[in-house]
Amino acid sequence: MGRIDLGDRVARAMVAIAALAALANGAFMLSAPLAWYDAVGTVRATGPANAHFLRDIGIAYLVSGALLSYGAANLALRWGAALAGAAWLTLHGLLHVWEVSKGICSTTIFWQEFPATLGLPLLALIGIAIPLARVRFAPAPLPKAMFVGAFDRMTDGTSPFIHDLAAAGGFAVEKFQHFMPVTMHRHHARADLLHMARIGATLVEDCGPCALLSAKGALADGVTRDAVNAALIGTPPEGAPALAFAFGRAVAANDPEVGVLGDAVESAHGRAVRTELALAAATVRTYPALKRGLGYAQACSTVRLAV
Repeated sequence: MGRIDLGDRVARAMVAIAALAALANGAFMLSAPLAWYDAVGTVRATGPANAHFLRDIGIAYLVSGALLSYGAANLALRWGAALAGAAWLTLHGLLHVWEVSKGICSTTIFWQEFPATLGLPLLALIGIAIPLARVRFAPAPLPKAMFVGAFDRMTDGTSPFIHDLAAAGGFAVEKFQHFMPVTMHRHHARADLLHMARIGATLVEDCGPCALLSAKGALADGVTRDAVNAALIGTPPEGAPALAFAFGRAVAANDPEVGVLGDAVESAHGRAVRTELALAAATVRTYPALKRGLGYAQACSTVRLAV
């Protein structure tokens, strides 16, 4: 959920191109079905034109394009919508493959149609696969069982509360999936500042496994191992990282100095960075608080705080 990088932009562009192509084709089919029929030479092999049927397909293209457009705007969070948008395009392309395999459609026509029938969904699916492969996506669209298993692996089994949420009913774990990305939100703040605030806030809760998970998140976001280990023992690097760490601790501990520290962060880095650090410090406490409430908390003093 960190700052958007080149890989994210490439993935979004691929999905956006597929979206624009689907929208343009759908609009053409809906507004001028017979002209579309005449313009696409290969479609004549499927039979005579039917304006109503062509408009029906045009609506399907428009819906797919709209879902892809919505997903492309924020692919990490909306990849589920993009996947839904790519679904019809993919099934449509597979229908063409089946027709070739059954001799209904010639291979010549199939390859002429390939860029539109299979190239378009492949472009969208590859774009969607990029953030998934890079583990830069929100887990909300994942089915419950898949999400719980992934969460167990991600946390090395140190957060058993996820099974309590899964068993709680009322879609508790699904709601938790929507909450998770906010704890890692970063757009303006430097990675080291955000993670210093997160680690500082987590240490206040005295939960060793949670502190280690925050530390691993910092490493994955490019913060140096030395800086992370120093923060885990309460001695973050001097300067801006130390200020962010102190601010995170103050937010979590409701320290009277939080206003002074927050003003210092804002003076040095701007209001947007202060907002992101405050959001991270306030929300990351949810994990140790849940563990403590459900009887799973483990004191920092019983865990080796180093990565």
